[in-house]
Amino acid sequence: MTEQNQKELGNALWAIANQLRGAMNADDFRDYMLSFLFLRYLSDNYESAVKKELGRDYPKVESDISPLTVWYKENPTDIKEFEKQMRRKIHYVIEPAYLWSSIAEMARTQNNDLLKTLESGFRYIENESFESTFRGLFSEINLSSEKLGKNYETRNTQLCMIISKIADGISKFSTDSDTIGDAYEYLIGQFAAGSGKKAGEFYTPQELSTILSKIVILDGQEPSTGAKKKLNKILDFACGSGSLLLNVRKQLGKNGIGKIYGQEKNITTYNLARMNMLLHGVKDSEFEIFHGDTLLNDWSSFKEANPLKKLEFDAVVANPPFSYRWEPSDELSEDFRFKNYGLAPKSAADFAFLLHGFHFLANDGTMAIILPHGVLFRGGAEEKIRRKLLIDGNIDTVIGLPANLFFSTGIPVCILVLKKCKKPDDVLFINASEHFEKGKRQNKLSSKHIEKIAATYQKRIEENRYSRCVAIDEIERNEYNLNISRYISSADVEKEIDLKKVNNDLVDLENIIGENILMHNKFLEELELPILPSSR
Repeated sequence: MTEQNQKELGNALWAIANQLRGAMNADDFRDYMLSFLFLRYLSDNYESAVKKELGRDYPKVESDISPLTVWYKENPTDIKEFEKQMRRKIHYVIEPAYLWSSIAEMARTQNNDLLKTLESGFRYIENESFESTFRGLFSEINLSSEKLGKNYETRNTQLCMIISKIADGISKFSTDSDTIGDAYEYLIGQFAAGSGKKAGEFYTPQELSTILSKIVILDGQEPSTGAKKKLNKILDFACGSGSLLLNVRKQLGKNGIGKIYGQEKNITTYNLARMNMLLHGVKDSEFEIFHGDTLLNDWSSFKEANPLKKLEFDAVVANPPFSYRWEPSDELSEDFRFKNYGLAPKSAADFAFLLHGFHFLANDGTMAIILPHGVLFRGGAEEKIRRKLLIDGNIDTVIGLPANLFFSTGIPVCILVLKKCKKPDDVLFINASEHFEKGKRQNKLSSKHIEKIAATYQKRIEENRYSRCVAIDEIERNEYNLNISRYISSADVEKEIDLKKVNNDLVDLENIIGENILMHNKFLEELELPILPSSR
C-alpha cells in the first residue's frame, strides 16, 4: 500500500471518528473505533486464511452471508478438527457469527440483536479465540453505556450506525496487517493530539520511537558494525500502546525479534497495546504484555533475583512518565534493582524506572530511555545514582532533544543510552536541541534529523556545536553533572573582525560616493539647480 493510500485511509477513519463521536469525548470514542478496527483486521485475516485452507471446499455464496457460516452449517462434524488446524496455522479462530462481515451485515440491516452479538463476540475473542487468553481485552468498551443511548434499542441503533459507517468508510482499503496496523497507529496519534496531557500515558511520537529503535538494534559493543541479526528478547516496561516496541520490530524486521515483553499500569492503554500487537501480525506466542506497576515489580516473571536465572533483555526501550511522584516503602531500599544505587526521590521516580530496566539488561545489550533533562543535573539521591552509573561506565550516550515534541508536555527531554559493558571510556554528548522543524502545535523531527542523531551515535562522530566525546575525568571535574551545555556550547561563535580590511572598505566606499556626487553636481549645474555639498 502506498504512503498516499495509507494517508487516505487514516484521514477516512479520522473523518468517521469526528462525524460519529457525538456526545462522547475523544477518549471514550477511541476505544470503540479502535476495537472495531481491531475486529475487522482479525476477521479479514482469519477469513483469508480459511479460504486458503478450505480451497475448493470454500463455499461460494451470492448473498451477504459469510461463506464460513455456510460451511459451519454444512459440516458440523468437521468444525472441531477444522478449528484445531486453524489454531496451528494462524494461532486463533473466530466463530462465523462474530466475524466483522457478519457484524457489519447485522448493522446494515439494523438487526436488533447486534448489541447482544457484539457482547458475546467480545467475550468469545477474549476467552476462546486464542491459545492465550486475552481477558479484559474489551473491558474499556461499555456497550451498556448511556453515552450510546438511554435504552437497549437506542444503543443498538447507534452501534448499527457507527459500524455501518466504519464498514463503508474502509471497504475499499486493504486489510493486511501493515495497512491496518498503520491506520491504528495513525488513529492513536490523532486521538493523542486531541487528548493533551493524557496522551503522554499511551503515545510516544513516532520520530522518538524511531531514534530509540535505531540505537538499540545496533551491536552494543561495536555499533559501527551495524544492526544485530536478531534480538532474542526486548522490553518496554512502560509500554503504553506498544508503538515503541513495534517500532523496534519494524527497524529490525519481523523475523528479527524473538519475543516482545511489555508492561503497562493503565488498563485502557494495556488493552490498546495488546490489540496493537495482534494488529501488526505479532502472534500471541510472540509477545507478553503485563498489566501492573513496574516500580513495585509485580510481574512474577521479573521477581527472580538470582543473576543466573533472571530474565535478561538484548534491548530495553522506554518512555516512562516524567518526574512521576511515588511513595517507595522501606523494603524497596533493599530491592535487588535499587540496593546498590539508592532510591530515587519521592518527587521524581525517573531513576527508579531507569534502574528497573537497567537491572534486566543483558551484558551485551543496549538500553535507550527518554527522560526529562533534570536527571542530568539534579542533586541529592539522583546525583548519587548518576555518579555510580558514570563511575561504573554504564552511561554511554546523552542526547539532548528539542522542546515541545510531545502532546503531553512542552519541556525538552533527553535520551540516555546505557550499557552493562561498553568499550569507550568516555561519554558521547549529542546536542540536537536546535535541530527540528517548527510545527503549529508540536515541533517535529524530520527523517534528516533522525538519521543525523542515529549516525552520530553509531559512528561516535564529533562535530562542533553538535556532538562531543567527553572523558570521564572531565565529567568528574564537573561533579558528575551531565548538563549538555557544560560540554557542548550552542552559542554562536563571534567572527573575528579584520579592522584593517573594514577601514580599507570604508575608504573605498567614501571615494565612490565622492566621485558620484561630482558627476551628479555637473548635471545639476547644467539644469541650473543647487548642487550637493561634496563629501570630501
